[in-house]
Amino acid sequence: MKLPPIQVAVLEAASADEPTDIDDLAAQLEEKPETVTGAAFALEETGLLSVTDRTETQVTLTEEGATYAADGLPEVRLYEAAIEAGAGDEPVPMGEVLGAAALDGPAVDIALSNFARKGYGHIDSGQLSATPGADPADDEEAQALKRLAAGESLAEESLRDRLASRNLIEVTERTRRAVTLTEAGVTELMAGVEATERVDRLTPAHLQSGEWEEVTFAEYNVEAAAETPTPGKRHVLRQTAKRVKEVLVGMGFQEMAGPHVDADFWINDCLFMPQDHPARTHWDRFALENPRRIDELPEDLLERVERAHREGVGEDGEGYHSPWSRDFAAELALRGHTTSLSARYLSGEQVGELEPPQRYFSVEKAYRNDTLDATHLLEFFQIEGWVMAEDLTVRDLMGTFREFYSQFGITDLRFKPTYNPYTEPSFELFGRHPETDELIEIGNSGIFRPEMLEPLGVEADVMAWGLALERLLMLITGFEDIRDVHGTLVDLDFLRGVEVEY
Repeated sequence: MKLPPIQVAVLEAASADEPTDIDDLAAQLEEKPETVTGAAFALEETGLLSVTDRTETQVTLTEEGATYAADGLPEVRLYEAAIEAGAGDEPVPMGEVLGAAALDGPAVDIALSNFARKGYGHIDSGQLSATPGADPADDEEAQALKRLAAGESLAEESLRDRLASRNLIEVTERTRRAVTLTEAGVTELMAGVEATERVDRLTPAHLQSGEWEEVTFAEYNVEAAAETPTPGKRHVLRQTAKRVKEVLVGMGFQEMAGPHVDADFWINDCLFMPQDHPARTHWDRFALENPRRIDELPEDLLERVERAHREGVGEDGEGYHSPWSRDFAAELALRGHTTSLSARYLSGEQVGELEPPQRYFSVEKAYRNDTLDATHLLEFFQIEGWVMAEDLTVRDLMGTFREFYSQFGITDLRFKPTYNPYTEPSFELFGRHPETDELIEIGNSGIFRPEMLEPLGVEADVMAWGLALERLLMLITGFEDIRDVHGTLVDLDFLRGVEVEY
């Protein structure tokens, strides 16, 4: 029988009487364990060897466990110090015992939490009492740590679980394999096994020399499962953003661009957002420390915006009657919405003065200090848009949304009145999730207020919106958790397999 040299070596080194560990075989043959394992499995397929598995549990001390093995468990040290301080006779101030035990930092909490659990005593109103009859020498956790430090094993499963829960040991499992000669293997060895090189491919040299008739070709299992290729592809959010841009350009819009870090003036003040609004505190915004403020702002616009905040706009304008600071307006922060771009464009600061009609949009990131959940992340993509024209109404705004979302196959839209400092009237948009059948909020919108437009020098009506790209994607694909799409907990299988169809 002809076999590859490594298979012949493994066959000759194996025993028919008792299993031989593959690691021992690899050391004996001076080969890598994975090479010997491959040869063993090939021989098993031909019936010459049997391969058996067993799982070994390995227990090792963590750095903390090694420290306690040498110095003693915190609760044991606390008990010994308590007995020394006379706490076995009458209560002793806890601080005094902790000092005598030289415990500080996390070790204090560890000692106190295990002191009573192990029956070493109790603590009441800051006074510590010790149980006179307790014997720390019998502490099985302490003894186990010492045994492990000495290189011994730890077989007791419940004890292992307790020590692992305290992060004092690490428990790992390893699969060990062993081989045994079968009767067929013994028979073939007695008959004689010849080592021959196997060729894994046919070359021109084999054909020219005629050697192809003599060599032994390796066998291939053409039915074996192959790995699924995962080539690079455009992220599903980027696919959707690209399609959104195509739709809006097709509806006559131009794209806006602007800074991610901007002055609070552009992010909030130009939107008639009062400076004492809760959303403008450090709890809800990401402010910059260096640089902290923008160097300069357009002075004439700054004055008009400040006057709108203080006095309002028009004969009946009231303003906010709340504090307003130019220093606060100049502070830099990550934009909480992309409406800062709208303020820059409408004011003429970005591309010069604009005359109606105008349509602009952006699909850019915004940043908010939100609580992470299925529909909120600290950063997200916002579809910003606005239309400047004469005599705009809410019906124009609703019609724009119906046209936009219909391009993605979404026709079940709902509208709910809401309040925004910078729009009136205002309403939220809702769409129906295709999997849960729940209505989820997908955007906010309205007609910009005179208090916002007049300081910017805009005399026409402006209807505007901020839509969530991720929630649009939810309605398209049916996924339910925004963290499946981007962040640190993405669902790679979803991202690799999802297709966006319109």
